[in-house]
This record gives sequence, C-alpha cells and structure tokens, in this order.
Amino acid sequence: MAQRGTGSDIPRRAVLLAGGAALVAACTSPPAGPNRAATGSGTAGAPPPGTSQAGTTAARDPGWVRAENARTGTGAWRIPAARAAGEQDLAGYTDTVSVLPGEDVPLRLSSVLGPVTVTAYRLGYYGGTGARSVWRSQPISVKRQAAPTTDALGTVRCAWPVTTRVATAGWPEGSYLLRLDAGGKARYVPLTLRSTSTRGRLVLVSAVTSYQAYNQWGGHSLYKGPDGTFGTRARAVSFDRPYDKVGALQVLNFEIGPVQLAEKLGLDLAYLTSWEVHHDPGALAGAAGVVSLGHDEYWSIPMRHAVEQARGSGTNLAFLGANADYWRVRLDGAGRLLTCYKSAAEDPVKGRPDSTAMWRADPHPDPENSLTGMLYEAFPADADLVVHDPDFFLLAGLGLQRGDRVAGLVATEIDRAYPIHGTPPNLQVVAHSPVPIAGKAPTHSDLTYYTTSSGAGVLSVGTMGWCTALRGPSPKHRIDSASVQFARTVTSRLFTAMAAGPLGHAHAARGNLDSIGASPSTSTGSGGPVARS
Repeated sequence: MAQRGTGSDIPRRAVLLAGGAALVAACTSPPAGPNRAATGSGTAGAPPPGTSQAGTTAARDPGWVRAENARTGTGAWRIPAARAAGEQDLAGYTDTVSVLPGEDVPLRLSSVLGPVTVTAYRLGYYGGTGARSVWRSQPISVKRQAAPTTDALGTVRCAWPVTTRVATAGWPEGSYLLRLDAGGKARYVPLTLRSTSTRGRLVLVSAVTSYQAYNQWGGHSLYKGPDGTFGTRARAVSFDRPYDKVGALQVLNFEIGPVQLAEKLGLDLAYLTSWEVHHDPGALAGAAGVVSLGHDEYWSIPMRHAVEQARGSGTNLAFLGANADYWRVRLDGAGRLLTCYKSAAEDPVKGRPDSTAMWRADPHPDPENSLTGMLYEAFPADADLVVHDPDFFLLAGLGLQRGDRVAGLVATEIDRAYPIHGTPPNLQVVAHSPVPIAGKAPTHSDLTYYTTSSGAGVLSVGTMGWCTALRGPSPKHRIDSASVQFARTVTSRLFTAMAAGPLGHAHAARGNLDSIGASPSTSTGSGGPVARS
C-alpha cells in the first residue's frame, strides 16, 4: 500500500529537474490455474484466488486483488528499447479488446523474424515487479502476412488468419500485455480480461477508443495520414490491425501507473474497456467508482450516457488525465470500426446527435464540463501544480498551504474550469496552476471536485502529467520524487475513498469557482469555443 504522506513528505518548493528520456526507454528498462492454448502449451499453475477452474468469478473474495498481488511477479514483461521490434517485422492483434475469464482469445500474428513465443503478463504491483506471468506458449510458426488494405476513408484493415487461440482458463480479471517474442525482438498486444460484474467495486476502464484513434499502424490514424498531415487523416479507424510503435504505448503512457497503484492498495477492483461501456448499458450498474485512466478522449453517446447514469446512481467518478470526452465518435461494424470525422460538416450523418465533432460543438453541443467539471484547455503544457484549497479532504494532513507548488505535475494536455453553463454549481477548485502557452496569453490548469444529489463525487485532475507521476520520476517533465509521492498519496486516498461509497455523503463539495476569477471566454485555450445548446 502506498504510504500516507505527512507534512514532511511534500516540500513547499518546486524542484526543477533538467533533461529527458524516451518513453519507451523509461517504461522498458529493467525494474528495481492450469493454462492451455490451441497452439503451444501453457505453464502449469493453480487457479487464481476468487475464480473457479473455468475462470469465472465464484463467490468472489473482496480481498482477491491483495491475494493475487501476493503471488510471484517478474520484471520480464518489460521490453528494453533495443529489443523493440519494427512494426512490420513482428505484429499481432486480437479479435476483441476484451474477453471474460475462461474465454478464448483469437490472436492473429505476422513475423519476418521466425517463430513467435507469446507470454501473457497481468499488470499489477507484485512486490514492485509490475506484472505476473500467467501463461506462455511454445514457439509458434508464423509467416509474414498480407499487407493491409486502405479504403477511401483512410481505414486500414488487416485480414490475417487466426494464428492461435489463447485460452484464458484460470486467468484473473485484469489488464494484460501479451508479449510477442521472435528473433531477439519483441512487442506487445494489449488485452483486458473484463469483469462479469462491477457492483460494489472500483472499476478501471481502459480507453481503447483512444488507443485506436492515435494508432498510426499502416499509415493512418484519426490525426494524420502517410504524409503526416491532418488533411489525409482517416475518418474511421479499424480495430482489425496491430497497434503502432511498441504495441501498447497508451497503456504504458497513461494506464499502467494507476493500475499498478490500485492493485497495490488491494481494493476490490473490476476491469472494463470503453467498448463494454458503449455496448452494455448496465456494465457500470452498482459500481462504487469508475476511473478514467489518463487519456480518455474519444467517447460515444452510449458511453457518455452510461457514465452519467452511473453518476446519477451514486457511483463516484475520477478522471486521472485531461482532454476526456472531447471528441464524439460512433462505434460501427459490431464495434470494430471507430468513426470520427472531426467535422459535422464533413460527416455524412446529418441531423443526428451522433454527428462526429467535438462534444462542445454544433450541431448538438453537450460540452464535457457537465461531466468532468472542466473543459479541455491546451497542449502542450509544462508547469507546476499550484495548491488552491489545502483544506480539501484528499490533502488533509499534508502540511500544504495555498500557493504551494508540486513540480512538473501539469504536463502535456490540460483542463480548465470555466464559469459557464454546464459547470456544476458546487465545483470546488483544489489546484489552480498558471501555465505559459507559446504564442498565447498564459492560461491555467485546474484540479476540481464536485458532488451530486445522488451522493456521487467527481474528481478531475486536469493534467496528463498526473499519470506520468504515478509511474515514477520523469526528468523530461521535471517530475521528481516529491511530486511522485504527492500524486501517489492523493490517488491512494482517492481510490480508497471512492471504493468505500458515495463521496458526497462524507465530503460534500464546497463550491469556490468564484475565488479564482475565471473568465467564461475560452480564448486562452486551444480546445475551441463552446456552442450554445
């Protein structure tokens, strides 16, 4: 369990560090149930706590996460930068972003490096190693597969045959990395073993829609085409292709930190992806809390409604990044196609609320501030987090005063609170951090909290630097050990309080938005104007 902080843990000064390192190097350097598969053989092992031989939840022990993390972990899940395979040399993708424990995972592989060994690692704490190996295949004969096709929308699709079906009998729920090894090189395929029920549990939701939006494998993402320009971007992207770079960059960037911390705390966790939140209106029924993990930008209308409905039933929400719920998308083709034209004028769907533009934009504006409490503000950001309300319950006992700084926590993309329609009337600003923006007037990043009549509490950190800090120090972002301790202490307290029940019952928000003198104009940011609804 993360240590609770005291006043001496958090210095009242910003310690600024210089230098930087490639993310892949930082994430992949060495760290301080019987299983089976259709191809290859699995390693033997007892079924994990709280599951039956078939892998389904059997009278789940609320302490199952603590028991799971008492098992032997390994640092072998990490891929050193020098061993990362080229995108066309070794690659793979699954037929689904998640499965229930016990279900098979169809895995489609391509390799020019020879036979492939697949190892499944469950992410967690495991004594600081970060993951546990739950299964490994024998070497699998794999050939180079056909090149993908690209249609008029820039949608890249592969039609590779199924190479093997990985059976997950005996695997516990959780966030997984399938590591592919061939010819001394390696890469990942992410996978979630989703929970059958979220009732009474803290739910960690992997943002697979954002994974795919940023995926440039095959030449096209929702951001650019092969020539690197926005104009040649895809208007729809397919899950039927591998992920680019090391294969799980969004997981390594924004999700692994909070997942490992939550597992270390031993809370009763549930795991879902944004795909289930979209397709199953009851997926969040009765959940104690829902955590959006760091970079959760692309939301469909069913996703938004499901989370709002959960909040209305007393489910706590936490947004551990920035820029959440910014683009409205559609999931088509049984959920294997993510459509986002980023322009209502260009989208052929006319006159419907699911036109794919910004949530704040015409023709059907529903800005994100009514959910997260804030609006997306700007990119890039590099600043210290500045405490505004040291009496906030998650900061109690840390010895902080208004104006104290935490080095480097405001990084990459940021959110800001605005006194506009949709902002919760009791929004409590906990941190209000000045941020310089190149070529524009300075702006701010805010950390906010509000509560609802259902008792639900909603906390938004307003910075992508938060999840960076949960991973550990980052010289690139000036995040030092004191910043890491601050972020981990606050997040540990947040997760523990969310899991205990509706936050608003014990910690009603104290609205103080007026105290920061915020302007309703969004001209300081790059997120765009808010259309009138």
